[in-house]
Amino acid sequence: MPMSSLSAAVLSHMISINNVPPPPLRGIPSLRMSKNIDYGQLNALCHMRGLQHSWTNILSAHNMFIKQYPKIFIQKKMRLPKIVKEEVKRKPAEGAEENKRQQPDDSHNIAVYAKRARGGLTLYGPKKSEEKLAEFMAILKKLPIHRTPSEHNAVWKMLKTIPDLTSQLMDEHLKILSKNVISETWIKGSTVIGNDGFYVILKGLARPQTQVYKSLIEDNESTTSLIPRSFHSFVFSEDFRNAVLTEKHLIPCTSMLGQWSTFGTLDVTAQTESEAKGYAVYAVVTEEDCEILKIPAKNYAKLKSEKAKLENKHKVKLIHKCPYYEEWPTLSIYELVTLIKWKKFPPGHVIVESGNIISFVAYINSGYCKIYRNIVGLSKTQSKKVEKSQKLVYMGRLKEKESFGEISVLLQVPFTCTIITGKDVEMAIIEDKDLF
Repeated sequence: MPMSSLSAAVLSHMISINNVPPPPLRGIPSLRMSKNIDYGQLNALCHMRGLQHSWTNILSAHNMFIKQYPKIFIQKKMRLPKIVKEEVKRKPAEGAEENKRQQPDDSHNIAVYAKRARGGLTLYGPKKSEEKLAEFMAILKKLPIHRTPSEHNAVWKMLKTIPDLTSQLMDEHLKILSKNVISETWIKGSTVIGNDGFYVILKGLARPQTQVYKSLIEDNESTTSLIPRSFHSFVFSEDFRNAVLTEKHLIPCTSMLGQWSTFGTLDVTAQTESEAKGYAVYAVVTEEDCEILKIPAKNYAKLKSEKAKLENKHKVKLIHKCPYYEEWPTLSIYELVTLIKWKKFPPGHVIVESGNIISFVAYINSGYCKIYRNIVGLSKTQSKKVEKSQKLVYMGRLKEKESFGEISVLLQVPFTCTIITGKDVEMAIIEDKDLF
């Protein structure tokens, strides 16, 4: 007998339901133990003996249960407030604070323990002058190319303590020269000729062999512009100054050169002069084994050459930026650069007054100048009379990278305005005598 369509649909649905797999089993979530219950005390309380025996035992067990029950709850410990003690703190010295801040972890540095065992200071404590000098001489024994930046900095700081250097060299130049200084060892009885550099005695004694000393960096004809500090008690004679040195003149032992004494020059022409004259202008004889620091004169000559190139480049750039010189060829500007001198003026300085001929051409490098013009006007007095009066009227300002004075200098005509500096002004000027 054939089945109806409804029966067939019900039968197929029942078959499909039976083929569906059962849902997957789900685990029971784990219980979190309370942080406020002592489960060890709870377990001991549940297994207490006497709860299932005679009536008297149950009563005693009940009393014991009630007594032990509060112990299953963990009681929070009461913390009393801290008693703050006011301690008088002394302000540490700057040097001690710096040493403490710079002291690294030396727990694995055996040099620290070795120094302590010998009774010395810690490795990072304040150094004595002898230790600094020994460290300084050890650095100078290295070639300049092998020194670390910190060692170069240590040499520079030590050179800044020598007055003969700091009084005549700029700090930036001294820092550059310090990167190429070297140390030389001279045995007793050696003659050290200082015509090719500037020398500083670090260890030992030396006696000057000649009495002629020139400036550290200037190549003028004066012979006594720089005398080492050990020479200050020596008096020069006019006969000796005017005489030609044909033999070596030894200075008495009272003028010995000791530690940190200096001799020599950074003037490169001194070496050629001494070769032409046939004698050493700067020379000492070592009385002991000496360690002598040397700053080569060639390094300073190279430094001056590089400085001159940078300065000329800056001057060319300044003139090229001025409005009237933008179309000038570079070669023509270089002719002006050789005549330029730097000059600074304070604020409120009158550069030129109206009606006067200015004596130089100026190129403003920094700052500005105010321009005023004399105006003649008529004014009435209290007696109703009309009088002429002059007043300075503000016309504008000259800014950086602007020039003035060319027409007045070249044509020799008076200036029609008064120019006054507004603040500190640095100018590159060319004087009229050089321009002509």
